[in-house]
Amino acid sequence: MLSYQHHYHVGNHADVLKHWVLFECLTYLQKKDKPFDYIDTHSGAGIYDLKDSKTQKLKEFETGITRLLAQPVPALEDFTQLIKQFVDKGQYPGSPAIVDALLRRGDKSWLFELHPQTFTELEQHCARKRQCFVRQEDGFKGLTALLPVASKRALVLIDPSYELKEDYRNVVIAAEKAIQRMPQTTVLIWYPVVQRQYVESLVTGIQESKLRNVLQIELRIAADSDEKGMTGSGMIVVNPPWTLAKQAEALLPDLTEVLSPSEGNWDVSPLVAE
Repeated sequence: MLSYQHHYHVGNHADVLKHWVLFECLTYLQKKDKPFDYIDTHSGAGIYDLKDSKTQKLKEFETGITRLLAQPVPALEDFTQLIKQFVDKGQYPGSPAIVDALLRRGDKSWLFELHPQTFTELEQHCARKRQCFVRQEDGFKGLTALLPVASKRALVLIDPSYELKEDYRNVVIAAEKAIQRMPQTTVLIWYPVVQRQYVESLVTGIQESKLRNVLQIELRIAADSDEKGMTGSGMIVVNPPWTLAKQAEALLPDLTEVLSPSEGNWDVSPLVAE
């Protein structure tokens, strides 16, 4: 059993980027009345207590969501208002809770989590709605088994902890299988920037795969380093909303200035054409 628990890192710069991209993709899908299915392969606890001892140990939220709420970015107003509803209650929402707050009648949410304690928390936080299905299973396998969904519209988030270095390859395989089973699926792959060589291997894997129409968004709070710690994170989006690249290019300068005014940097790059 892997030991990673996201409680230590909630609300940090990586969460801000990941959850904004998720929010934009989800609200884009909801511009049409037709329902869709959300699939989260590594769900975490769903909601995190900002006063919890694990969250308080590193207090990474103080240099992430706390800074953003203190210095709002106009282009992020709808996103930050949603997150603020949780923060005002001493909480931070993980991706399942963000989606749960936005689900419409007919939409469905499929949440996978293997860690026993974290799964129990996820059930408590996100199994209240009939349209939310929580499973203690391997999310990579669960994703493949679910697709294609009856709604014919799906949004997938793949964000393992990368404790296992083979996950840099596993996420590519999972995305490729998802697109093979349901080509119109929007797939989001989150990755950490810890050692650049692993990011490069992930990007190469995407480019050498059968995936098409792929966008990369990356936000860094410090220069790449061989020292311990995450200096940035990124999102790889397969079948992104056509508006996403321009939205990211417009807001990332301001968001980076808020999160890391002296060392921050960002990129928006098309990885693979349609």
